[in-house]
Amino acid sequence: MLSTPVEKTDHVLGPASAHVTVVEYGDFECQYCRLAYGGVKILLARYHDRVRFVYRHFPLTAWHPLAQDAAEAAEAAAAQHKFWPMHQQIFEQHHGIKPAMLREYAATLALDLERYDYDMKAHTYLQRVREHQQGGIASHVRSTPAFFVNGAIQDVTFGIEHLDHAIAVALRH
Repeated sequence: MLSTPVEKTDHVLGPASAHVTVVEYGDFECQYCRLAYGGVKILLARYHDRVRFVYRHFPLTAWHPLAQDAAEAAEAAAAQHKFWPMHQQIFEQHHGIKPAMLREYAATLALDLERYDYDMKAHTYLQRVREHQQGGIASHVRSTPAFFVNGAIQDVTFGIEHLDHAIAVALRH
């Protein structure tokens, strides 16, 4: 079960009135998260306003050393009201997530680069990323991507169609 309910500070797509809430704990450097990103886009288009999607950070730094930087970059973009565009840039661009590329994405999004550089150097949003991780750990997340549909964890090991099925079932109830 999801231990941390959706909060005002979460990154959310879709209306609060949606019948189904999907929460993803993801890692920007994870190849499976990148694959799931495309599937989630399709599902959000299919279910439109019937599903609310929440993204939370869960960088697996032991295997993905750049994931935490990417999560912090996304939070720095969020502070400038550009979380979702940065999320999209990171997952859709295949140039990687090294600090120079993250900064290039920030420039592409017309972020205030002086503020972005300061936030990245000072690790301004590291605590927020760690809070997401702690919520994931409390929810028994062990790998990414980890999805919860209306609070119940969904195994997508064998494909995003399992998430689609869980959403469809939740919409019927």
